[in-house]
Amino acid sequence: MIANLFSIFDPVASFNLPLNWLAVFLGIFILPWTFWVQPNRHFIFIKSLTNQLHKEFTTLVGPSGSQGHTLIFISLFLFIIYNNFLGLLPYVFTATSHLAITLALAFPLWISFIIYGWFNHTKHILAHLVPLGTPPALIPFIVLIETIRNVIRPGTLAVRLAANIIAGHLLLVLLGNQGPNLSSSILRILIITQILLLTLETAVAVIQSYVFAVLATLYSSEVA
Repeated sequence: MIANLFSIFDPVASFNLPLNWLAVFLGIFILPWTFWVQPNRHFIFIKSLTNQLHKEFTTLVGPSGSQGHTLIFISLFLFIIYNNFLGLLPYVFTATSHLAITLALAFPLWISFIIYGWFNHTKHILAHLVPLGTPPALIPFIVLIETIRNVIRPGTLAVRLAANIIAGHLLLVLLGNQGPNLSSSILRILIITQILLLTLETAVAVIQSYVFAVLATLYSSEVA
């Protein structure tokens, strides 16, 4: 039962090869065509979305951010939301439910922010370790707590995204597996419940993508 439940997260598709990871690259074949055809609704929607995200991320980064700084976080948002939505389709592998992907997104960003901050804004980074007005007796403890908080940031980013995606998918699969054993009247209730859960998962896919990108933006603003 447990093996069947978690089989949707198994990257090994067939021939004992992890071919399911190829789902991550499907966006390469789907998105670029919008840049070579006459503007349509899809292109206009993506354009308006990226413009809105650019305005919000520019505000979060602040005046210290360089021109084009927000393109990194917009690309991150689009990549995550694409994979989140792709995982809602039946029999499609969800790459963002694996820590291998979420950590690969969070850790390089975090380590680059840390290296950049320590080499270019050392005093600013040290000042962040001790909030203004901290009593002298508490300074060692505050520095320790702030250091731990900074170290676990990539882990919290990765686990937050993966856990939210896994939880919703497991609930959908767990309820869906009960369908063959139910009567027609209860089955109708189950179908309505599944539709509501799918709507919720759609919202979670958008929200978690936005949260991941916003937190990464805030982390970059702290080292500038």
